[in-house]
Amino acid sequence: MKIKKPLLLVASILLSQLAGIIGSLATASAISTWYVTLVKPDFNPPNWIFGPVWITLYTLMGIALYLVWSKGNQIPQVKTATSIFLLHLVVNSAWSIAFFGLKNLGLALAIIIVLWLMIVLLIRLFSKLNIWASRLLWPYLLWVSFATLLNFSLWQLN
Repeated sequence: MKIKKPLLLVASILLSQLAGIIGSLATASAISTWYVTLVKPDFNPPNWIFGPVWITLYTLMGIALYLVWSKGNQIPQVKTATSIFLLHLVVNSAWSIAFFGLKNLGLALAIIIVLWLMIVLLIRLFSKLNIWASRLLWPYLLWVSFATLLNFSLWQLN
């Protein structure tokens, strides 16, 4: 049975948002306790900006997934790209767990570097299937690039 495209779009966005929800479970309690005690670099953004940015990025990621997934998972390149995308969501959530849950800035830095590499790979894979899917991941790559610098700085300062 073939899934209707509007349902696939909603499922793709919800699946991406789920990674954020899982990450937020580790993040929520640490923001007002542990995170406030860290020495932060001058370029550290205010806490309120992270939620809206991530919600937007997870939505864009979901739309990108939909654009690729809707081509049909029976196509080997689509199956590969969607599998790597799903694995990347696990890595995305693992960063929040390492950073906020375990409070391990070094481990979080290693994870975010892997995440960055996976996003670059996804951009390449998605570009061969749907150029717009690839382009929708660029803001995510830019934000994770910034987050990597921030994570590195926090690790160095603390």
